[in-house]
Amino acid sequence: MPFLVQGCIDDHTLAVTTETAKEAFAKAIDWHVVQKFTGVSITDATKTYSIDAFSVAMALLEIAKTVEATAEPGLKAKEK
Repeated sequence: MPFLVQGCIDDHTLAVTTETAKEAFAKAIDWHVVQKFTGVSITDATKTYSIDAFSVAMALLEIAKTVEATAEPGLKAKEK
């Protein structure tokens, strides 16, 4: 899924599309921290996130994947 990263610098808005969430987060951090962009956001197919909201969403997704992967096989069968 592509991600759109946008930010502003010197009254100009710049945008880049990345292939992965990891690339989008890295670009957003680079623009905000190193390049001093303002208003940096990450957009997926449905929602626009601030950097901190995106990091929380990705962490929660990773936790959910870990819990699902480590769940007992009997529990997965009952859920379906």
